[in-house]
Amino acid sequence: MRRSLSLFTTATRYDLIEHARNRFAMLLVVFFIPTWVGLVYLTIPDRATPFQLAATGERLAPAGNELTQITGALNAVTLVAGFMMFAATFTGGRFDRRLAMAGYPRTHLVLAKAASLVLASAALAAYATAVMCIAWAPKQPYLLAAALFCAALTYGAMGLVLGSLLRREVEGMFALVMTSVIDVALQNPMVSAGADNPLTRLLPTYGSVQAATAAGFSTTSVPAYLALQLLWFAATALLGLFAFHHRTRNALPRPGRPVTAEPAAPLEAQPASAAGQNSAPAPP
Repeated sequence: MRRSLSLFTTATRYDLIEHARNRFAMLLVVFFIPTWVGLVYLTIPDRATPFQLAATGERLAPAGNELTQITGALNAVTLVAGFMMFAATFTGGRFDRRLAMAGYPRTHLVLAKAASLVLASAALAAYATAVMCIAWAPKQPYLLAAALFCAALTYGAMGLVLGSLLRREVEGMFALVMTSVIDVALQNPMVSAGADNPLTRLLPTYGSVQAATAAGFSTTSVPAYLALQLLWFAATALLGLFAFHHRTRNALPRPGRPVTAEPAAPLEAQPASAAGQNSAPAPP
């Protein structure tokens, strides 16, 4: 038990160090979240936006800038969490594989990544909630933080999946950015006339958007929508587990299994230069 705890603690520490060394991600946390959330509040008109919230059934009419600030905060925390996990998984893939092949338990490696994701998501959610509370007072700030936390968990797990499967960084970044923008924008009544379309219920952050909107403008608690978001996280994390298992698999032959070498190409099939190098010089 003590050894397992030591292995888990060591792996978690290295994961957190890897996140802290990602200076670009740290800059995004410190500057991108307040800048994006603040610009949304200052530039979007504050006229009332009437709509019916599916989570509570209430007819609400919040200020447009406050409503869009919630979706902006969701967009920000999902992007940052997804990027952090993608970058850590993508750059540390070879190291994780070497650890696994050397005998380091993959269970501890996965649990360490989950722990670092939980800590990073909690920090992002608390920071974004505090920034929004400077501008206006949500009716349920703790529920708002919980909704942001669950959304960050989901996209962090998505970043783990992409980091394990994709081969180039630009592919992962494009996938995360486009998924988050489309996901959140389609659910904002300010920019999407189909925000209440049944198809939006299939989007990855539907539970968090409903819970965060209720937290901002209603006194009704909606734990079922937080549970829905956690289901999305669980499903994505399961995919991440399979992807991580595939990436850190042992490619060496099993003990007792014969190693078959590929037959060498005949001399006639080799390039002329190689044939000339391999052939002995003719006697004078």
